[in-house]
Amino acid sequence: MAKTSAIEKNKRRKQLAKKYASRRARLKAIAKDRSLPAEERFQARLKLAELPRNASPVRVRNRCELTGRPRAYYRKLKISRVALRELASRGLIPGMVKSSW
Repeated sequence: MAKTSAIEKNKRRKQLAKKYASRRARLKAIAKDRSLPAEERFQARLKLAELPRNASPVRVRNRCELTGRPRAYYRKLKISRVALRELASRGLIPGMVKSSW
């Protein structure tokens, strides 16, 4: 099980990223638009830099829904490989059986 503080920090980052998503997208579009004057694009970059760092979606870490483990994460299932193996061993995932040969 991951540290509760790390899990909570990641939740706050997700909320911030969601809150600032439209503002970031608008500023990035202005900054990338070559048809606008350079000064206006530069101002958009400065405004983008003023936003909180944790508002960037890049800083959000994918974590297992069950354990909070940050590594070996399956996006489709939203759980880690360890949790997946445990659930499969208990027979809680339909159609998944332990392999043997």
